[in-house]
Amino acid sequence: MSNSYEVELVLDTQSDLGEGPVWDHERGLLYWVDGLQGLVHIYDPKEHTNRSISLNQYVGAMVLRKSGGAVVAAHHGFYTLDLETGALEVIHDPEAHIPTNRFNDGKCDPAGRFWAGSMDVDEILDNGTLYCLHPDLLVEPKLTPLRISNGMDWSLDRTKMYFIDTPTRVVMVYDYDEATGALAGGAPVIRIPAEEGYPDGMTLDAEGMIWVAHWEGHRVTRWNPHTGELLDTIHVPVPLVTSVAFGGEAMDELYITTARGGLREEALAKYPLSGGLFRVKTSVRGLAPYRFEG
Repeated sequence: MSNSYEVELVLDTQSDLGEGPVWDHERGLLYWVDGLQGLVHIYDPKEHTNRSISLNQYVGAMVLRKSGGAVVAAHHGFYTLDLETGALEVIHDPEAHIPTNRFNDGKCDPAGRFWAGSMDVDEILDNGTLYCLHPDLLVEPKLTPLRISNGMDWSLDRTKMYFIDTPTRVVMVYDYDEATGALAGGAPVIRIPAEEGYPDGMTLDAEGMIWVAHWEGHRVTRWNPHTGELLDTIHVPVPLVTSVAFGGEAMDELYITTARGGLREEALAKYPLSGGLFRVKTSVRGLAPYRFEG
């Protein structure tokens, strides 16, 4: 089935760390970031234009805000971001005492909370934490210690949260209380074989299946989180596949971010599209992302 996919290069941006795609279904735009360059990109598929906002610090993730603009998890904590002017306003830095950490992946939950996790910049120490930014701007630690806090999403019935700490090579599932944001339990539901790289970003589709980007794995995979069964594979022409998000008018286009930072010259020569933004037409639809309620 994977052979039926046509992977299209949308933008050859050669991003050091393309990450965190977010579809704005109201405006028909795709937001995504280059984490190491500190850029928030805004791609308009109708005009085929890409505008960039420089944050002048690492950026892990951004989410749209219900009241307008965006919220980002960056090197130094949570900020509001004016998408027109690029102005940042600090909300809170829960790790001001750990300057060697930066924020990585993040996403909003069904109640409009912004979840984002931290990691050691050098990826050596297990001193990352998954935080939850509540709509009242309270920041609460949720899971620790973590090595590389990464992909997350919530089940269709809003009772489970799926989460990836990349070096573990597993997707974990937790009992999730939508009313409070509380997590309980924790068990692996998907295990990524070592020869297929590491799980990175992820998203759910409208059927409740999980799509996972594989760092060092040249692929995106689709899984049944209830059985752990591998359902499908999309082969991507670069090794460092970082994240995925559904978009397009029918929400049936899967956008795929990738990276090139850290690749050696021979790898870059072999995979020159590394760091590009890709798109694939799928036979299933995705879901519009939740927005921050604060």
